[in-house]
Amino acid sequence: MATTVEEIRQLLQKNKKRLDQELRQSKEAVRLIKKATHSSLNAEEKEKIKIQLLDICKAIPALAVFLLPGGALLLPLLIKLIPDILPSAFQDEPREDLS
Repeated sequence: MATTVEEIRQLLQKNKKRLDQELRQSKEAVRLIKKATHSSLNAEEKEKIKIQLLDICKAIPALAVFLLPGGALLLPLLIKLIPDILPSAFQDEPREDLS
C-alpha cells in the first residue's frame, strides 16, 4: 500500500508541474496578444500564440469528458485512444517550452 500512496504522490507532483507549465504558457500568450494590439509580432511570437490556442482548444473537450458521470474513468481510456487530446504540457513528451 505504501507504494501506491507514493505513486499517487508522484503523479500529483508531476501534474502540478504540468499545470504550472500550462499556466505560464497561457500567461505568455496573453502578454503576446496584448502586445499584438499595438505592435506587430514576429514569427516566433505568432507561433507561440498558435500553439497555446490549440492547447486551449484541446483542453476543453478533455475537461468536458472529465466532468461527465464516469468521466474520470473514461478520460484515461480516451487518452490512450487519442493521445493528442491533452494540451502539450500534459503529454509525456511535451513540445519545447514556450517560456
